[in-house]
Amino acid sequence: MVLTDEQIAFFRREGYLTIPAITTPDELARMRALYDRLFASKAGRADGNQFDLGGADEDGKEAVLPQILGPVKYAPELAETLYRANATAIARQLLGATAAYKGEHMIFKPARTGVATLWHQDQAYHDPKLDYDNVNVWLPLQDATLENGCMQFVPRSHTWDVLPHHPIGHDPRVHGLEVDEPERFAQQAVACPLPAGSACFNRSYMLHYAGANRSDIPRRAYILVFSNPPKPATRTRAFPWQNRETACQARLKTQARM
Repeated sequence: MVLTDEQIAFFRREGYLTIPAITTPDELARMRALYDRLFASKAGRADGNQFDLGGADEDGKEAVLPQILGPVKYAPELAETLYRANATAIARQLLGATAAYKGEHMIFKPARTGVATLWHQDQAYHDPKLDYDNVNVWLPLQDATLENGCMQFVPRSHTWDVLPHHPIGHDPRVHGLEVDEPERFAQQAVACPLPAGSACFNRSYMLHYAGANRSDIPRRAYILVFSNPPKPATRTRAFPWQNRETACQARLKTQARM
């Protein structure tokens, strides 16, 4: 897939870009079946890669915002998709030829009960000693609407540094983050509803949000991340919200020792 000069300029100015039909309906159906199998089988939970992003992640309790880190570990065929090939080509047009695949995750919002992904910057999860040059690719496996939780952005917020964040609900057990004073940003939001198989590209400093799923069907999102090598930060900063250990991080640590 080849972008126009206008698309590249829009991405650089606004910090996000929507792309229609990044994959085929047949591939989309195959990925949707894999996606549902991974969540239903709790793939990655034992080693800390599947957890509740929006809740306390307690065993035996229904997750309100399930997430899987590195789903390709549990479904290797995801590495050979047209989606990944097109996303790679577009990421290199947006970031430069040195941009490379960095990782992936899936976020699931159950029908009627999936909660909002609150306003945050992905950089708030990363090392404060480094500056990153990342682009995230957000693919909905069904139509993404305001009713089921499409992506929303604050345009041009990718030019900001990392804002103060806190764990959702100020509960240190919750892995997910929320920016401080989110009400300051909600009125600036631009919603990006998308048909299934289209994609949003956004810079990782971008302030973004996705609403709760109030629909009768699950909302499935599959995210790829591409990056140039990070560089030492040009400013001294600290992310105090990282000074805790959530349940999924404890499981990851246990697996690392085994």
